[in-house]
Amino acid sequence: METLFEKHDILIRNTKTNFVRSIMDDIDWDAHLIALRGPRGVGKTTLMLQYIKLNYQPYSREVLYCSLDTMYFASHSLLSLASDFYKQGGKHLFLDEAHKYENWSKEIKEIYDLYPEMRIVLSASSLLNLLMGDADLSRRCVSYEMQGLSFREYLGLYKEIRIMPASLETILCNPQNICTEVNGKCRPIEYFNEYLKFGYYPFYSKNKSTYYQIIEQVVNFTIDVELTQICKVDPSNIRKIKALLYILSTTVPFDVDISKLSVYTGINRNTIIAYLRNLADAHIIQQLYYDAKSVGKLQKPDKIYLDNTNLIYALATSKSNIGTIREAFAVNQLSARHTVEYNKNGDFRIDGKWVVEVGGIDKDFSQIADIPNSYILADNIETPIGKKLPLWLLGMMY
Repeated sequence: METLFEKHDILIRNTKTNFVRSIMDDIDWDAHLIALRGPRGVGKTTLMLQYIKLNYQPYSREVLYCSLDTMYFASHSLLSLASDFYKQGGKHLFLDEAHKYENWSKEIKEIYDLYPEMRIVLSASSLLNLLMGDADLSRRCVSYEMQGLSFREYLGLYKEIRIMPASLETILCNPQNICTEVNGKCRPIEYFNEYLKFGYYPFYSKNKSTYYQIIEQVVNFTIDVELTQICKVDPSNIRKIKALLYILSTTVPFDVDISKLSVYTGINRNTIIAYLRNLADAHIIQQLYYDAKSVGKLQKPDKIYLDNTNLIYALATSKSNIGTIREAFAVNQLSARHTVEYNKNGDFRIDGKWVVEVGGIDKDFSQIADIPNSYILADNIETPIGKKLPLWLLGMMY
């Protein structure tokens, strides 16, 4: 166990806290059991290490971070670790990559029951289902979903420009103050165009080719490993899933025709719908429906986008359409906090309350003129023009 503490100390010592994601303040760190879920590469590990560094003294033995995919657990059980940690005065256990430990749910449930004073934080793939495994943790666990960087967080991390988050209602109904603050600190359009290409994942190092290679590696690992291990996808279908993703990445936004997809990939209808759901849960694609409340298990989506704009630039084999980029950004940022539905009059309906049309600076209101609570989100503008708002404002929500 001392080996784990030594690794813990090194990791904490090397963790920087000059920029901390806004989700840090949203989490109830005093909860008995917390699950921090999200796609690979969005910063779950960093967030846990930052919390420890900010809230515990150096070399404290009341807290321990460890990753469950290390060699230590080849000869030690998680349950025995928790027992030893508790006996030595341990109070807060951080378990990274929980889904990579074979009996994760059963042993975490037992730890939860045996040591009610101990707080447990586990991180895992966004594909992790708390109902899976040998124990149902859904009633015991407080779960948080972690996204990639918002435009606001990108400005904070890479440009050291601090902006307070704003609600969607404030953005739509009272955007002037936010625009004044942002424009007083930077030229948002310049940085927004950078963000669309390189800003969603917090591992950009100013090497464009390497950044996109890492994104491809993340996607490949998610499909090759996580879909097969967590979702029990047949490994023989992995190439077909990648063929499906290739079709989607070259034609997004995709008007879904399941019959054509079935012909192209050789996958039957119900299996394609299941795989699309897996890709959406993994935050590789976004599925939109006309009526999100009545979505059935085998209902096909009405529209498909890649999850975020950086994925589009990394995976698309031809020049990306700017209209697609704009819409994908809007869907990505809105869906992090709100219900987004595809809308025939106007692009999207948000929480059943607001309708937004996404476009360029010359976009007019002809499609949404008679719709109440409707707005245009326009690219390449810095300040609101009536109900025509800067598109980048959506990146201020978290």
